[in-house]
Amino acid sequence: MQGAYRVIIEEGEGEIVEKKSRFLATVKRVESEEAAVSFIDAMKKKYWDASHNCSAFVVGEKGELTRCSDDGEPSGTAGRPMLEVLLGENIRNVAVVVTRYFGGTLLGTGGLVRAYTQAVKEGIAHCKTGTMRAGVRMRVDTDYNNIGKILYLLGARGIEPEKSSYTDVVQLQLLFPAEWKEPLSAELTEATSGKAGIEILEEVSYIDKA
Repeated sequence: MQGAYRVIIEEGEGEIVEKKSRFLATVKRVESEEAAVSFIDAMKKKYWDASHNCSAFVVGEKGELTRCSDDGEPSGTAGRPMLEVLLGENIRNVAVVVTRYFGGTLLGTGGLVRAYTQAVKEGIAHCKTGTMRAGVRMRVDTDYNNIGKILYLLGARGIEPEKSSYTDVVQLQLLFPAEWKEPLSAELTEATSGKAGIEILEEVSYIDKA
């Protein structure tokens, strides 16, 4: 996996008004070009009476696939600024449609760029996002004498065990950023004087909702 990037957890929409023109931004998580195109088509049908339904999307963890459309607005005043917001916010696998209802006053190219940019930012602000990270799933086995120390260490890093089992021994399953693997293993070993059993179960990608 490449570096961490943001993803949409809960989709949303936002609206701004500029010189009586309404700009409604609808943001959706998409996993493919087909899904993005389908979403854009659906928005065009939903807002069939709008002046414009401009769009942009980014697909792939590296942002390998990007597309944007001015949908009849002057070239470069809508789709490209919208796409730049998505890229600048480091959001991947996302599509946005900004629907414009013309208010009777021309905004000029600069005004259009600002309006479409602000609309996308407003849409994102009404979404819940998380960070996709490279992670490690670890199992820790310990006795009751050391569980307090281990939970203290985990709490200091903001790690909440995925699973816990308290029988004759205590077993915890943890999920955390990959870069913590070595330092956390060392901390657990030191805190328990080497008595904690540590096993790396798998390396995964996961969404950090913090």
